[in-house]
Formats: sequence, C-alpha cells, structure tokens
Amino acid sequence: MAWFKQGLCFLPVFLVIWSSSTFIVAYIIAVFRHDVDIIFPYISDTGAKPPESCIFGLMTFISACAGTATMYARYKFVEKLSADTTVVNPRLNKTTFVFGLLSCLGMCIVATFQETTETVVHDIGALLFFTSGVLYIVLQSVMSYRAHPAGSSVAVCRVRSGVAVLAVLAFFPCVICAFIVPQNTLHRDEGDKDYPFHVASAVCEWIVAFSFICFFLTYIDDFKLFTIRVKTECEKRL
Repeated sequence: MAWFKQGLCFLPVFLVIWSSSTFIVAYIIAVFRHDVDIIFPYISDTGAKPPESCIFGLMTFISACAGTATMYARYKFVEKLSADTTVVNPRLNKTTFVFGLLSCLGMCIVATFQETTETVVHDIGALLFFTSGVLYIVLQSVMSYRAHPAGSSVAVCRVRSGVAVLAVLAFFPCVICAFIVPQNTLHRDEGDKDYPFHVASAVCEWIVAFSFICFFLTYIDDFKLFTIRVKTECEKRL
C-alpha cells in the first residue's frame, strides 16, 4: 500500500500542498500582472485584485476546509490517546482544537474581505488567523511532549517545538511592524522611511504562514496510525 493511503495521512499532505500552492499561485499571478512588487509583498497583497483575488479566495476557502478536517482528525486522535493513557488533559485538547478552528475562520475572513476594500475586517481576520494559528501549534507541541511515547517520537516533538518557536519569534515583529506601516498601497517605495518596517513585517508574515503550514507535515506519521469512521443510527418509528 502506498504510504499516502495509510490511515488518514492524506489529510495533512493535501493541506500542505494545497495551502502552499494557494500562496505561490496568487503571488505568481500578481507579479506577472504587475499588481504587486516582486520583492516582499504581503501575502494579502497578492490576493487583493482580480483575477488573483478570485483564485486566492477560492483556494484559501478550500485550505480552511482541509485545515478544519485535519485539525478535527488530530483532535480525535489525541482524545483517543487521552482516553487510553490519560497523558493529555481533555480540556487542553479541546482548547487547542478551538484555536485551530478560529485560525481557519480567520483564513476565510482574509480570503473574503480584500484589504483594499474592507481593510478593517480583513485585518481582524488576519490577526485572528495568525494569533490563533500560532497558539494552536504551540499547544500542539506541548501536547506532543505530554503524549510521548504514546504519541509522536522525540524527534517529531522537537521538530514541532522548533517550528512553533520560529512562528512565535516571527509573529511579534510581523504584527508590530504592520501597525507602523500604513496599508494603503500595493506598491512600496524603497525610499520611504517606513520601508524597513514593511520589509520586516512582510518577511515575518511569510515565515509565520509557512511555519503554520509546514507544521502539519509532522502529522503524517501519526495519521498513518488511525482512521475515523462515521456510525449511522436510525431510530425506529412506531
């Protein structure tokens, strides 16, 4: 059997490939149409104008759905580990899952409300996505260590922690510099005084986004070990 057919590992594989393609495809189209600068645009800038905004919105929505499915599968897997070994607090597992759902909701808001038309709503969605996403991978890293050795290997736990630390370190300059730089144009002038802040914010934004995406690569081995089945029960009517 091919490795991607084992258990549910196709979920994180699809999520990583599709989400990465979403950002890359939108960036290529936006650069080709000269809608953004080739160096250091914000991710949202690449999906601000049609037709890339349409593609970006559709692909991001699918990514959010795939993310929700993947996070739910992870939640049920940890729930099973907790029931068998009591190594992970069920409340912690539920809280982490809620943060994951909020990050997916933030993705949908970002994709639906472009920054050039609904800036405030777009920024709220972006902040929700990044904040909840970072908290999700941090808490997942904590749960991975608590579940060891019943869950992931030490190597996988260390990789998750490394990715989470990278995301946290990039998150703060991304948010702080974004508040300093005005979001009123898709093209930046290198001579502007706030250009260094824009570069720092944009670079950190890409780092946080791909750290969040690549984190799901660490789910592949775990997802080979289980499946989820839906049980249908019908009540008999008298």
